[in-house]
Amino acid sequence: MKASKGFTLIELLVVMSIVALLASIVAPRYFASLQRSKETALRTSLNVMRDAIDQYAADRGRYPETLEELAQARYIRGVPEDPLTGSVETWVLVTPPPDLPLKGSLYDVRSGAAGRAADGRLYADW
Repeated sequence: MKASKGFTLIELLVVMSIVALLASIVAPRYFASLQRSKETALRTSLNVMRDAIDQYAADRGRYPETLEELAQARYIRGVPEDPLTGSVETWVLVTPPPDLPLKGSLYDVRSGAAGRAADGRLYADW
């Protein structure tokens, strides 16, 4: 009788076990890397928007009213998406302190994402 060619059940189980073990090692690193990249993108977006707000205030003598006004004035190309929430609507707009001579509603911007970053600080405090 001729033996059929193929894999036995034991061989398949061993291979699947090895693949599962490798996946369980790689998956946490992948998700941590993904979170770090979102945090980096958030820092970059905040820095770009804050710089644009300062440039707008220096050029026009007042702060913008909204992020859309900042985009329409071409200080930014468009309102960026918050990488943590996935929306352009979740930005928290900070009004200027009352002792500043410049008028306007948009002094600073913060993320509306809940939770803490890898360094332990709240996203809302960035």
